[in-house]
Amino acid sequence: MTLPPEFQDWFARQGWAPHPHQLALLEAQGDTLLIAPTGGGKTLAGFLPSLVDLSRGHQGLHTLYVSPLKALTADIGRNLARPVADLALPIRVEDRTGDTRSAARQRQRTDPPQILLTTPESLALMLSYPEAPRIFGNLRRVVLDELHALAENKRGDQLMLGLARLRTLSPGLTATGLSATVEDPEALAAFMGGARVIHADPGPDPDIAMLATSRPAPWAGGGGHYAVPDVLDAIRGANTTIVFINTRAQAELFFQAVWAANDDNLPIGLHHGSLSREARGRVEAAMAAGELRAVIATGSLDLGIDWGNVDLVIQVGAPRNVKRLVQRIGRANHRYNAPSRARIVPANRFEVIECVAALEAVREHDLDGDDRGPGPLDVLCQHILLTACAGPFAADALFAEVRTAGPYRDLSRADFDDCVQFCATGGYALKAYDRWQRLVERGGLWGLRDPRAARDLRMNVGTIVEAEMLKVRWKRGGGLLGEVEESFAATLVPGDTFLTGGQTVRYEGLRELTLEVTPNPHKQPKIAVFSGLKLATSTELSHRVLALIGDPAHWDALPPDTRDWLALQDGMSALPRPGTLVTESFRYDGRWHFALYGFAGRNALQTLGLLLTRTMEVAGLGPLGFLSTDYALLIWSVDPVTDPAPLLDREALREGLGAWLGDNAVMKRTFRNVAIVSGLIQRNMPGGRRTGKQATFSSDILYDTLRRYDPDHLLMRITAIEAGRGLVDFGRIEEMLDRSAALDHRMLDRVSPLAAPLMLEMGRVRIEGQGRMRLAEAEAEAMMRDAGLTLTDDPAGAAQAAGLDGVRPVAPAPEPRRQARGRSRSRTVPLAR
Repeated sequence: MTLPPEFQDWFARQGWAPHPHQLALLEAQGDTLLIAPTGGGKTLAGFLPSLVDLSRGHQGLHTLYVSPLKALTADIGRNLARPVADLALPIRVEDRTGDTRSAARQRQRTDPPQILLTTPESLALMLSYPEAPRIFGNLRRVVLDELHALAENKRGDQLMLGLARLRTLSPGLTATGLSATVEDPEALAAFMGGARVIHADPGPDPDIAMLATSRPAPWAGGGGHYAVPDVLDAIRGANTTIVFINTRAQAELFFQAVWAANDDNLPIGLHHGSLSREARGRVEAAMAAGELRAVIATGSLDLGIDWGNVDLVIQVGAPRNVKRLVQRIGRANHRYNAPSRARIVPANRFEVIECVAALEAVREHDLDGDDRGPGPLDVLCQHILLTACAGPFAADALFAEVRTAGPYRDLSRADFDDCVQFCATGGYALKAYDRWQRLVERGGLWGLRDPRAARDLRMNVGTIVEAEMLKVRWKRGGGLLGEVEESFAATLVPGDTFLTGGQTVRYEGLRELTLEVTPNPHKQPKIAVFSGLKLATSTELSHRVLALIGDPAHWDALPPDTRDWLALQDGMSALPRPGTLVTESFRYDGRWHFALYGFAGRNALQTLGLLLTRTMEVAGLGPLGFLSTDYALLIWSVDPVTDPAPLLDREALREGLGAWLGDNAVMKRTFRNVAIVSGLIQRNMPGGRRTGKQATFSSDILYDTLRRYDPDHLLMRITAIEAGRGLVDFGRIEEMLDRSAALDHRMLDRVSPLAAPLMLEMGRVRIEGQGRMRLAEAEAEAMMRDAGLTLTDDPAGAAQAAGLDGVRPVAPAPEPRRQARGRSRSRTVPLAR
């Protein structure tokens, strides 16, 4: 296929010339994966073959576009309107997402447009209709945008199963994947089921650096509020800025802090997934019109929305993942061959090191990524049930079709049959209950036992299992503000205040599962705890951080105060370094503390803390509690850990994991998620939605039943796999042990410099009244000075929940009653493998 003259003229009228990769995709035969930089015209490249083909006319649906975000489909629709109108193409472009009106959805089932923009969940729903063969029978192209983001989770597995179904309904269709941020293009092409990879010119390296701040990063906390004046200065110096924050709660807090300091009344918006659809739409429209100077956002704006006037991105808090940082950087200067400009604001002193390591990885084009493993079976169970909603199927034919999906190419027939039997009966322990007997085989074809079940199954499409959310609405006027988690709402009593939509509101009461609130801008709020984007630092980035800390020759990249902090640690104890696991024991405030610098991510170190405290309890050490960060684990106890090697024995840890998981809330939570995705539990019911407590109660009963009577049940097997690599992340504990040939344990006479920030995290409690604040400041200052660190001229920061913004390393004062600073009893031994 070549570019027709009228299209060449259109490019010329825009002052453009087609990029080589756009022409390459136009001429390509078969499935393709285009890897192109942000702003490189990926989307136009993906649609150009469709527009050229459609200029000749086509009846029915020709091109299906699938993206991870509803906001992205709306943006694509706006961008497509321009060439369609300019070239007077006979094309209807419509979207089909959860935000699409019911009347439009109904019309699309009988009269689909030529180009339909949708999401994986909406595609799965459309494929469940009996009309699916007619809707998709004439489909010619499928465009999969931001494919790397979908491939990272179960939404991608669901999409690939949907693509396999589309190939059955419309043999010969062509699939095109689009991505900017890929560590392994060939693996992503295999995820599509096999595709030719086309690489575009990567363009210039980004202009990326740490944001210069007037105050140093604090020792603990994740808010980044110390840098608000500097962030505002950067916003003033740019045209339009996106400020990315890692979680929704932090975004709300940062937005409030920025707004309080916004003396110039710059127009600044807030955008995250818990805001109402109308609120998000207003912000997106204002950004598209160039009416905002900045928007503070979470992952809701990570991907592909083309706002050409954005010329600066600021990342507040460590990125946790190099790919995510690169993706966010690309939101600035969304133009081909124009360098993106981004600045990073670390939230605390540990994050300073992580941010420096992330900057080095970006400059070296070293992206992180993990092997996803085979396609999850709970997603396959949902797909089988939805396939039956569309009509009867032959097991042999569906198995062959599923195996064409990249994630399921190695699926065994035994696992497939187990999924079909689960869908048919619920499994051995549940087959006596009619509610789980959903499929029946008639004449060699599997179909729904009761056709009325299709409605309930369609109401529960999707693989995203989030915390239950309750809507927040003004008591007078009824306007929708957003959502908060059900667990947070349960803590509220009338009169409590909290943040939502960037405003402090007063809780008045609950009416029909909706929180009614009134404005209350003058009272200190409670903080809505959103699940947001709580991600652990990637393995590759953790390795870079560990290597940077352990090699003083490379400290020049770090700020002077961070270098001084690490030098104090080197003198008093030991520096974490590749090949050696450093641990410390010290006594403080009448308790013994054990610090382990594992750099294995928050989930893995939290699991390790649970396992070690169980073992310490058996050993009589009297563990009292623990906390974990992405870098370290801190346990406090009555008696000291003098030899951690037995605690870290690999086989003992694995055995302890099995015993702990059996009756653990983490396992039950994982089972609940698997049960929802697989269709065992249905949250959405005709006439209302089950509350989170109801769904959890049901799943707990089912989990206990299966554990007792059917421990080899399909969902129990899936749960064990999911828990091991998800919330538990035991694989990263084993990876930590694999890379640590030696164990270096130090018995210290005081808090070490690296442990001091962890001690501050321990003490993060609400401070009420000036008296308690003064006591907290004095206690924090004494502890930090004991660790060789002290406060700057701003001691009030000591009591802030963000974690002592004004602390810096100082030379230690002599203490004749204790052993000399810098000395410790150490013990370096090989680590049990």
